[in-house]
Amino acid sequence: QSIIAKMYRISQVSGGRLPFLAVRPSGSSFSRFRYATAAGDASPLKSRSKNLTGDPADGHQWLKRQAARSQMRAVGFGDQDFLKPLITVAAPYSNALPCNDHVRDLGDMLRDAVQEAGGKAIVFGTPVVSDAISMGSEGMKYSLPSRDLIADCIETMHEAYQSDGIIALSGCDKTIPASLMPLARNNSIGLTVYGGSILLGEHKGKTISIASNYEAVGAFSAGKIEAADLREIECKACPTVGACPGMFTASTMAVCIEAMGMAVPYSSSHVAVDRHNRIAAGKRSDLQESVKALWLLLQRGIRTRDILTKKAFENGIVMMMALGGSTNGVLHLLALAKEAGVDLTIDDFNRIGARVPLIGNFKPFGEFAMEHLEAIGGTPMVMRTLLDAGLLHGDCMTCTGSTIAENLKDVKGVQPGQNVIYPVDKPLAAPMHHIVIIKGNLAPEGAVIKISGKEQRRFEGRARVFDGEEAALEAILGGKLSKGDTLVIRYEGPKGGPGGWREFCVDSFLRAC
Repeated sequence: QSIIAKMYRISQVSGGRLPFLAVRPSGSSFSRFRYATAAGDASPLKSRSKNLTGDPADGHQWLKRQAARSQMRAVGFGDQDFLKPLITVAAPYSNALPCNDHVRDLGDMLRDAVQEAGGKAIVFGTPVVSDAISMGSEGMKYSLPSRDLIADCIETMHEAYQSDGIIALSGCDKTIPASLMPLARNNSIGLTVYGGSILLGEHKGKTISIASNYEAVGAFSAGKIEAADLREIECKACPTVGACPGMFTASTMAVCIEAMGMAVPYSSSHVAVDRHNRIAAGKRSDLQESVKALWLLLQRGIRTRDILTKKAFENGIVMMMALGGSTNGVLHLLALAKEAGVDLTIDDFNRIGARVPLIGNFKPFGEFAMEHLEAIGGTPMVMRTLLDAGLLHGDCMTCTGSTIAENLKDVKGVQPGQNVIYPVDKPLAAPMHHIVIIKGNLAPEGAVIKISGKEQRRFEGRARVFDGEEAALEAILGGKLSKGDTLVIRYEGPKGGPGGWREFCVDSFLRAC
């Protein structure tokens, strides 16, 4: 009793601001602990993170977590922060590549937005491997495996700190599926934010992009351009930060995930920065809207698997087919479905693709980039066009707390006067003229082919077989292939490579030579 009295007097002298410990003896031992604080009650949104920082309403548990709070105070946590929901902000940053160079800035902006909303953010990074930089080198062996490594890193941080919600940023293509995989795996409350695409460069009055470099190397090797042009393309193809601008893997997965409901509307088509390399206004808005969405998800208890249903994945596939997306979309959507416990197979891509025409005129096979899509209404405009055509499931829940149809109710579909997006009834190509799953004696379980609107259904030619990408590149640049040859590159799959090497530079060199 005397101990209690003394501590009570200390509390009164300090104005009640200091926590005090009240103990009640029972025989020769203490049978109950009560830890009281004047800081207040924990936020109702703070559910899991009480296990980390302690629950003021549970004196015994609060006492046990004192050492954890002590360490967190060293990095800026205060009394009130321990009452707030803890939010994980995954920021896969690296200054080695333009796709993710700005992601740390985005992470800091999200941290501030979370703080303003009444939460406390834990920001962390992950490894990042650039396909465009590592292609054609031994580093490419680490690209596809990095997807699962990044996902594991995000899961580790989110679960280790028992965060209540998560916002996972992404940039380069492997970071995009990786940002969503751990959320689906653990059925977390959260969403993803795409860092946005790079702006196009310019050379001799024509727009150029990262892909222009591969074509330029092929053209130079064939004697079609001069060394000065080769250098200028290298220096001007990537004028800002951001991910590849056309409908490559990054943009493909970004629009798929928005259509699947796990990113806020417009975020997949907002570019990363302006011409001065400052974070674009649209991307700043994406961050604010994402924090608002997260708070709604926390309030309603909406989890990732409530959104990532079979119909949501079908919506993603529709977008991939309609916009002319990357074949890597097949690989990543199947992996995401496995994490979400959704029964999606490779055969579903043909089933859905059989009714979806190609309406997007995007690089690498088309003319335009994501900055052009943003200018005419962005991803929601495309989604409204497809919804009106009966190709999207409008009743799917999204991270906004509303359905696809509700999100699109005030959005206009495709408009005349542009040729970035074609009408569904007058498409660039009919269904089954983009990504198609084929089966045969070489690939009895299925292979992925990208037609991109071409009519050719059969090809015959002499097989030129190379055991590895390097040997194939040497033959192409050395002029050892002839028109009509069929190029076969072996031992470059996920096991053979290992790592699932991309043959984009081989394709670009072939087209340019």
